[in-house]
Amino acid sequence: MKDAAKLVGVDYRTIKLGIESGTIPTVQLGPRRMIPRVPLLRVFGIDA
Repeated sequence: MKDAAKLVGVDYRTIKLGIESGTIPTVQLGPRRMIPRVPLLRVFGIDA
């Protein structure tokens, strides 16, 4: 989450809340939850 937050320039808690609310999509890979880059950027209105 911290890497994603740094990428889009927001606090990591913003990313956490977006994931919890379903606004930011994630993919479960084993024990890790990954945030796809392009959908993340779209949520924040950034062109990929």
